[in-house]
Amino acid sequence: MIEAQATAKYVRTSAQKAGLVLELIRGRAVNQALATLRFSRKLIARDIEKVLRSAIANAQQKPGFGGDVENLFVSACYAGQGPSQKRVRPAPMGRAYRVVKRTAHLTVKVAERAEAATPARARRTKPDAAAAPAPAKTRTRKAAKKAAGGDAAAQE
Repeated sequence: MIEAQATAKYVRTSAQKAGLVLELIRGRAVNQALATLRFSRKLIARDIEKVLRSAIANAQQKPGFGGDVENLFVSACYAGQGPSQKRVRPAPMGRAYRVVKRTAHLTVKVAERAEAATPARARRTKPDAAAAPAPAKTRTRKAAKKAAGGDAAAQE
């Protein structure tokens, strides 16, 4: 099984924002992942697409690659936090606010999917509703009192 990865370092976004987009492509086939990134409205999707294309190219260069990109899938993808740039922004009354400009390291790993390792899942069927007995109903105190004939004082 061929596995390859690509990393983009110091990308000017937060790791949390990149992680939202990476979650969309994790576990998908590379063609489907590229289509998802192409039509994503997040700006970081462009950078992730570049990293994914680089990972695909890295897999194609490995010895023993089957030659079919259709068999590749995104086995892992994550965004690690990079160094943050601290800047100062003027604030009212002579004060200053700190602005943190975050960076992230994006990593995408692709692997070749083995045909024998992906059998079709057997579909589970729901049990027949007519065959299963209905659960016994539990009574509330009020209903139990009513069934017993009302108040205990009224019975005496």
